[in-house]
Amino acid sequence: MNSRFSRFLALLLTALLTPALHAQRATAIFAGGCFWCMEPPFEKLKGVVSVHSGYTGGVTKNPTYEEVSAGGTGHYEAVLVTYDPRQVSYATLLDVFWRNVDPLDGNGQFCDKGDQYRAAIFYGNAAERQLAEQTKAKIARTKRWNVATGILPRGLFYLAEGYHQDYYKKNPVRYKFYRFNCGRDHRLEQLWGK
Repeated sequence: MNSRFSRFLALLLTALLTPALHAQRATAIFAGGCFWCMEPPFEKLKGVVSVHSGYTGGVTKNPTYEEVSAGGTGHYEAVLVTYDPRQVSYATLLDVFWRNVDPLDGNGQFCDKGDQYRAAIFYGNAAERQLAEQTKAKIARTKRWNVATGILPRGLFYLAEGYHQDYYKKNPVRYKFYRFNCGRDHRLEQLWGK
């Protein structure tokens, strides 16, 4: 089975879940640089059902990793967070997002530069947009930062290839090596403290 068809099938199956299941679940999309590094902080939260890596925000349909990495698709590397809003709020997800990005960098995140690595919050409705803008304004005001993180309307989300999903679990040594060499944790500590 080709990878584009399997990704399409996964999206279709997700959309066909029973209405009762949808009533207990919500989704949020965040881009924070390398999607490998954005999965773990959300997966640790009680009430988060799943976190999937993928691509969003661009114009290319069914993009591949190679296409997104080459540039020109407009897509961000992002994560789709499925959660139970009775157990974890969107506000909590926003807090986790902000603490895991460098909001000052509009050209990428940490060692990864380029449009596909920019940080952004993709809102699905007016309430999410308002809350995202409020948290961005609060950070800018309290930290006296010029926050470069985008707040954009949500569009289609395309699942990344299977080898990208849960990369930090499947390849823990390589993941830790990449994360350390990219300087992510060092920069996050400089920005947000321990």
